[in-house]
Amino acid sequence: MAYLNQLGLLCALGNSPDEVATNLARGESPGMRKRPGYLAGREVVVGEVLATLPDISAVRRPLRSRNNALALAALTQIRPAVDAALARYGASRMAVILGTSTSGIAEGEAAMRHRVAAGEFPAGFDYGQQELGSLAQFVAETLGVSGPAYVISTACSSSARALMSAARLLRAGVVDAVLCGGVDTLCAFTVSGFAALESVSAEACNPLSANRCGINIGEGAALFLMTREPSAVRLAGWGESSDAHHMSAPDPSGRGAEIAIREALARAGLTPAEIDYINLHGTATRHNDAMESAVVARIFGEHTPVSSTKPLTGHTLGAAGAVEAALAWLMLQPGNAAGWLPAQRWDGQYDPQLPPLDVVGMNRQLGHAPRHVLSNSFAFGGSNAALILGAC
Repeated sequence: MAYLNQLGLLCALGNSPDEVATNLARGESPGMRKRPGYLAGREVVVGEVLATLPDISAVRRPLRSRNNALALAALTQIRPAVDAALARYGASRMAVILGTSTSGIAEGEAAMRHRVAAGEFPAGFDYGQQELGSLAQFVAETLGVSGPAYVISTACSSSARALMSAARLLRAGVVDAVLCGGVDTLCAFTVSGFAALESVSAEACNPLSANRCGINIGEGAALFLMTREPSAVRLAGWGESSDAHHMSAPDPSGRGAEIAIREALARAGLTPAEIDYINLHGTATRHNDAMESAVVARIFGEHTPVSSTKPLTGHTLGAAGAVEAALAWLMLQPGNAAGWLPAQRWDGQYDPQLPPLDVVGMNRQLGHAPRHVLSNSFAFGGSNAALILGAC
């Protein structure tokens, strides 16, 4: 078994798991706001982490980035438990498996602006800041871990796949503990890239709505300590597939997404009826919502509660799988006896061209503690991932 023992979390919803849980239940997100500077000539809604991040100016230059500072902020929340596991198992028996898509791109953007203005890169810039592997290297060096340490970068499924990889390492007996999850930070590069695809909404995103017109980009960090030691929540099942349909559009049939979800159910030993809630990938793009709603309706029908939490976090890209798994982790804690569910913040104008789904509104409760939560992550290039978290 792979148990998710501890959680460090920051995103637009808040700067700690407790803050995130409180604001998620209220449907309020202090970090979701319209901001300039991410897209030329336009203000767009983005999900920002509002915390003051740790100073990492003393670390090696290639490891200095906002992305790594955000990782350290999440790690600090669970550092005592991580250090205890490290002392118990030893440096070679702990792994660091993380997902990201941005790494230090923002630092590269700032350096290039300086070069255009001054004719040279600034003195403090190192190309290594942009390396995708920087995140795992930084965390491993911070902790003194000598076990496997690597980054998975498969766009929006990156950190969901990091959790899967962590569970596999534990099952194979390669390590005894894994620090796993994902971190991604805002930068103009990603916002501009999605805008070039006409996929960015200037206003709050609107999943499943007839009026949906694109995503909001966000940033966040979610780090789990995963071990075989029993705790309140486990990674009960997972599934993955690859469509190879299109570089940026999902297969409209949803075949690959369905394979991933059914594989997760089979690995968890569950029927669709045993899933209490589904956290949709729910990007609010025309193609994703059409594909995902069709797949969910096909597998679960129209009576399983669903919502997209991206209007509250923004789409945190490489961190999305872990951030949304973290929201499921919060739901499955023992204190949720009434079974509160994350409400979807939107205009409520369900697209009649989509199959009907049971979209969660404010103050919705199951009436019992949730047992199993499914979280979907579907990425560019047809990389599909589904995680099932279960209460113990």
